[in-house]
Amino acid sequence: MIRIMVAEDMRMLRETLVAVLALEDDLDVVASVDRGDTVVDAAMRTRPDVAVIDIDLPGQDGLTAAAELHERLPGCRTLVLTGLASPGHLRRALQAHARGFLLKHAPPQELIDAIRRIAAGDRVVDPQVALAALDAATNPLTAREVDVLRIAATGAEPAEIAGRLSLSTGTVRNYLTAAEMKLGARNRVDAIRIATEGGWL
Repeated sequence: MIRIMVAEDMRMLRETLVAVLALEDDLDVVASVDRGDTVVDAAMRTRPDVAVIDIDLPGQDGLTAAAELHERLPGCRTLVLTGLASPGHLRRALQAHARGFLLKHAPPQELIDAIRRIAAGDRVVDPQVALAALDAATNPLTAREVDVLRIAATGAEPAEIAGRLSLSTGTVRNYLTAAEMKLGARNRVDAIRIATEGGWL
């Protein structure tokens, strides 16, 4: 019997997933949560073999939850569900040690098969997302530009970023400008969006 946890914030989708999985003789849903910051605690209580985690969860995003789950309960394999075929999300999911990455609109049988394969030790990635990742451009940013953008993504202003990275405010502004130019971004917010979607932050 494969023990499963479902993490999905949309109640109708979560209950549908649980109901569909419960129809299979070899699958047992042992936990169902609607927030990312409850994933690890629920998994520690119920010890699932596979966690099906939505990428966009309140409290904590699904990829962060997946990474923490891998650290705390490495025997539980993660299948990430997403509504967007983003190469950046796939890269981040793999960095979080996810064993599967599927689009939410995949047929139910595809999800069921993926859970079984992941439980058996395989890796399952939606072919459409895998191809998009192969076609995606490489990161044009330097490591320091990534550091600056990552902190800027938290809402920090250049002076605060400078203090955290032991740089001058002018140098931080230069890094931000360089990142915007390399990414073809209209402004800092656009640069953060592009870099995040590219999986570079």
